[in-house]
Order: sequence, then C-alpha cells, then structure tokens
Amino acid sequence: MPSPHKTTASSSAWNRTDEAAAACDRAGLTLNRAVAAVDAGDFLPAPWLQNPHLQSIFPSLPLRRGGVERRCRTLLEASSAEVLDCGDGVRLLAQRATQQRIGRPPAARIAVLLHGWEGSADSMYVLSLGHLLLQRGFEVVRLNLRDHGESHHLNRELFHSCRIAEVVGAVRRIQQLAPNQGLNLAGFSLGGNFCLRVAARAQQAGLDLDRVVAVCPVLDPEHTLRRLEEGWLLYRRYFIWKWRRSLLKKQAAWPDDYDLGAALRIGTLTEMTEHLVCHYGGFTSLDSYLRGYAIVGDALAGIVHPSRIIAAADDPIIPASDLSRVARSAALEVSCTQFGGHCGFFEGGSGNTWLEREILATLERH
Repeated sequence: MPSPHKTTASSSAWNRTDEAAAACDRAGLTLNRAVAAVDAGDFLPAPWLQNPHLQSIFPSLPLRRGGVERRCRTLLEASSAEVLDCGDGVRLLAQRATQQRIGRPPAARIAVLLHGWEGSADSMYVLSLGHLLLQRGFEVVRLNLRDHGESHHLNRELFHSCRIAEVVGAVRRIQQLAPNQGLNLAGFSLGGNFCLRVAARAQQAGLDLDRVVAVCPVLDPEHTLRRLEEGWLLYRRYFIWKWRRSLLKKQAAWPDDYDLGAALRIGTLTEMTEHLVCHYGGFTSLDSYLRGYAIVGDALAGIVHPSRIIAAADDPIIPASDLSRVARSAALEVSCTQFGGHCGFFEGGSGNTWLEREILATLERH
C-alpha cells in the first residue's frame, strides 16, 4: 500500500496546471480536449473561474438553490416519487418525470441520474441536468442511493458503496417498467462510479443500455479518501457534517436497531468509514471495503455498451492519474479537461453548463 503524502491546498502538486497536464499525459489522454465526436467545444472557463476549488464548490453553494429550483420548476412539478423494488427486499426511492406530465407524447428514451455521496435526487447538479434532459424529450428518473434523500426508513441496513447489486436491481426495474424506451445512465462522483459498475454488469444482468456517462467518478477509493483527509480541510468537514446528519436520520428511523453514538463522535472520514463498514457492513477491514468498489484494474473490462468518463485533470478529490489504471474496453471513452475541478465545469451564469451540454450531446449520439 502506498504511503500517504502530506499536501496542503496552497502547495499540493495536483492544483498546478503543469502537474494537471502531466496527469492527463500519464493517463494516455489529450489535455483540454473534448472527444471529437461530441461537438460541444473545449471547457475553458474565464481566468477567475479556473481555480479547482472554486469550480468544485461554487455550483453547489446554497445561495444558488433558489435560482436553480425556479429554473427547474417544470422538472419538479412533473416529478412524482416512486419506490423501486430492487430485489432481495431492498427498496430505493426515485423521482420520475415523464413527458406526458408536461403535455407531450411518451418519451422514447429514459435517463437515470445518480447523485454523488451524501447528495440526493434533489442535488442542484441533478436537478439542472434533469431539467435539460426533460426539455429535450427524455423521461427523467432521479434515483436516490440507499440512505440518501428522504429514504433512510426504507431499508434497515446502512448504506455502503459496495451495494452495487441493489442499484443494478433498480435499473433493471426501471427497464422492466418501460421496456420499449432506450435506457441511459448518468452519474456524478460516487454516482458515476456506480453507473460504470452497472455498465460493467449490464450484459450479465440482462440490461440493455443505450449510453452511460460518468462525471468525475471515484476510481480508486483509497486515493480519494486520502485526498479528502489530507487536502483542503473544508472538504473533510463538509462530508463529515453531511455524513453525521445522515446517520442521525438513520438512527431516528430505526431506533431499536442502531445506536450510532460511537460513529458520530469520530472526527476523521477514515476512522468513521472503518468503524461503520466493519461494525455494520460485514467487512473485515477498511482495505477490503475500499477495494470492493474500486473501478481501476479490470473492473470495467466487461463494459459493452457505449460509455464515457468526463474528468478534470485539476480535480482536487479524484486523482486524474488513476485514469491510466482503468481497463479500456472498446466501448469506453475518456475525456480529460485541464480545468473543471470536481464535478464543476462551471462557466458562470445561470443557464446550462458546459458539462450539461456535453452529457446531452453524448446521450443524443446516434
């Protein structure tokens, strides 16, 4: 196991443009260039928006929520809650918006959108992309992972990132409910990781996917956890705060089953993760858990449906150099831009972002 290397937000190598370029070069990618088949142009934000932390944080600032929800009112009004039977007694909560709800004929295509860790179907980036896709004729299903959104009461066992079978089951159920509609997946961060793992299992699971897009997916969880622990303190505090809030909801939903006080008192993500997965997830060690949802090595070799990773070389959470360790199936393509941060790709303004246009262009390929 590689030993941790201490970094700071101001001096870490992965924040510098020359290191970002080197990371993409090591991954065998072309820096600052979109895949040629997607004619949406390169992502080159204004100089004041080129900082990777600003890119990562600004699109999700709470002060933006009011404007995003007003812009996405059509999506929100067209959406209805749906509990999906994922098999083995597992249920996941989704929000479905159909074309009929906005006075149009039934959609020929469905887009299943999956949020990042401690996000939800109502995360601003999910709402914004979902609104665009609804306007362009897709049926939109915003899926919550277990214990995300207001779903802590649905399943007794705690969420962890190796619960891929239930997400495969959710996608299978969506396909069963609409067998004649083209099925597409798009996910962000951990949601992107889940989407790619679903794609790798799709053939065996009997899923017929049109296209899959993963934005800044978690590649090697060990490296991501190290970035969060040793990088900018704000990220660590943010995720610990959100995770504690989620655990309190779980404890309130299942008071006879959980006393999570010990976990809530832990002050690092690494120790919290190890405590929870070993005490409640059935894992013998933190290492075995982290390896369980890594998508480096041969994990994605089985992808046969057209899939695309969109990553940024300056991502402060996901090392771009790990892209070189992802098995390249003929169906998988990778785009790595110089700027963009973690799931940012933000140009300023309130309209559709470069990232949303890229995802749309990818899903609309023929």
